Amino acid sequence: MTIFQSLIKKEVLHLLRDYRTVTVVLVIPVVLLLLFGFAISTEVNNVRVVAVVEQHTDETQQVIDRFRTNSYFTLEGIVSYDEVESLLRKGRADAAVVFRTENGILSHQIVVDASNTTMAQTATAYLKSVIGSGAGIPVVTHTLYNPQLRSAYNFVPGIMGMIFIIICAMMTSVSIVSEKESGTMNLLLVSPVRPRTIILGKLVPYFLLSCVILTLMLVLSYTVLGIPFSFSSIHVIWVSILYVVLALALGLLISTIASTQVAALLVSGVMFIIPVVLLSGMIFPVENMPPVLQWFTCIIPARWYISAMRVLMIQQLPIGYVLTQVLVLAGMTVFVLALAIKKFNAKK
Repeated sequence: MTIFQSLIKKEVLHLLRDYRTVTVVLVIPVVLLLLFGFAISTEVNNVRVVAVVEQHTDETQQVIDRFRTNSYFTLEGIVSYDEVESLLRKGRADAAVVFRTENGILSHQIVVDASNTTMAQTATAYLKSVIGSGAGIPVVTHTLYNPQLRSAYNFVPGIMGMIFIIICAMMTSVSIVSEKESGTMNLLLVSPVRPRTIILGKLVPYFLLSCVILTLMLVLSYTVLGIPFSFSSIHVIWVSILYVVLALALGLLISTIASTQVAALLVSGVMFIIPVVLLSGMIFPVENMPPVLQWFTCIIPARWYISAMRVLMIQQLPIGYVLTQVLVLAGMTVFVLALAIKKFNAKK
């Protein structure tokens, strides 16, 4: 057995003997699923709407004017019916209202992106309210990507973003700092083993643990929670692995900053848990935040990961639709990993 394999075996045994790890791995995901599934609701503002008008009349103009003056909506313009799906896929609109005239009778159809259940439900209710404030006109609603408006479609990507931060970043940083506190890290660093071998040996078990958790969460999502399975699930796996590597790099970076386990937990909580919950789009839509906070969310990895997971898991679109998110995550991974290794080597 090589030195590297011995280090991995040591960390795996240590991990298995730590009952707190087992508690985090098994209990926290269940608690989060129940919490975000039943206890949380949000309000949606600034719904981006496009209109499709087959025949302009005074009635259609009145409804469009109500959209323009309503503070809950942003009218993005009048488009053709063929453009609606493309605009929803690209994220340039949240909903579309189609005005149809048959035998002199005006009817409406609402097309809404339901990959975000909260946005879809609230936007549909708002649109019906505005349209119904005029004459009694029949409204037909058609939801895309999540026709049953199941809440699991909304919170599963967010929970995945949070779980990987907890497992990878927090536990990795605490594990390395605990070695510093006990003095064993110094013994390892003065041994003939290279520092990068030591760090890699400590990170591999947490990477494997994260892969197991990813497998469990995907199996539950596609079976128990009923999220439809498609070819895009392959992209879900490798994008999640990229996010896991980024989280491991963040944990290594924290270990170079904190000197005690308590400090590592506090830094992890402030830097990761709070921003992931409040500023990643997991609960509150980023579009509803003040411009300053919207810019700040750009440095939060979970924002890009959750956005990519909603497109790949819920909308089931090709990887080309999340290239921006993937490139941002890849750039963050390279930057954080390089910075963490540099700071660790400087302190060894």
